[in-house]
Amino acid sequence: MNILVACAVTKEHKRRIMAAARDNEVIFCDGSLQGFAAPVDEHVLAGADIIIGNIAPALLRHARQLKWLQLNSAGAGSYCIPGLLPEGVILTNATGAYGIAVAEHMTAQVLMMMKRLPAYYDNQKEEIWRDEGVVGGLFGATVVVIGYGDIGSTFGKQMQGFGAHVIGIRRRSTAAAPGADEMGTMERLDDYLSRADVVAAALPDTEATRGLFTAERFAAMKKGVYFVNAGRGNAVDQDALCNALASGQIGGAALDVTEPEPLPRGHRLWKTKGLYITPHVSGGLHLKYTHDMIIDIAVRNLRAFLADCPLINEVDLTTGYKKQV
Repeated sequence: MNILVACAVTKEHKRRIMAAARDNEVIFCDGSLQGFAAPVDEHVLAGADIIIGNIAPALLRHARQLKWLQLNSAGAGSYCIPGLLPEGVILTNATGAYGIAVAEHMTAQVLMMMKRLPAYYDNQKEEIWRDEGVVGGLFGATVVVIGYGDIGSTFGKQMQGFGAHVIGIRRRSTAAAPGADEMGTMERLDDYLSRADVVAAALPDTEATRGLFTAERFAAMKKGVYFVNAGRGNAVDQDALCNALASGQIGGAALDVTEPEPLPRGHRLWKTKGLYITPHVSGGLHLKYTHDMIIDIAVRNLRAFLADCPLINEVDLTTGYKKQV
């Protein structure tokens, strides 16, 4: 077996991958040991049986003998396009690696808005000592989390820690889940939105999630609600969000994802009052724990694949979601 590692690794990560690979050949892309993924040579791709890392989807046409692709991301939508992967290829993602990092970022965004911290930072720049008035809080608040997988449930547990009532929303299942006081489905989404003090989205990029948050959906929310999106930018009608903020229907919004990315200069989002943007940094490799967890998943799956055992985090190519076991 030829194993191509196309994601960022440290020397310790390399050691672990080599140990799991046993006698199989492992090729690390130039630059990966310095903490970033490098371009992948087409000839190397052509001989790869296993790829660990998010290579450009367009390059997969060269991976003619590929059997398994392990992503270093949780999102897999761009790899689920019909005909992109060779027939029979197994696709797995890094679900489980990003929950803590992204959920902590979302929690920070919610508290930042509720406690009016941007106003105080602005005052500090102008050397103004001024009380900005009444603030919100999470104790007793209702938090609706849409997309209740690893990231959503981790965020839910953090919200419960502050004393919030958490409602988790999944596509279909209402089975009990960690960190949720209630579970609901997308069919009744508007009913749950009307109860929310905070709405948080942690959705993947799928056909069903694109354009989910419309003007009508923002209108269905409780007036003054806080909105956070750390899933995918294309889930939100951004003009509708800006309008809802301008009217006061939305009390504040924090986006770690936008459409497009990078967000160009002059875009309406930059100047919308009450909207706070971070440049898709909640996940990635910003937290060491996340990077280590990505390699943990890859190493576990590599051992399983070479032993002909089931893999974790296998992606359903028709939905873009992790397969349910």
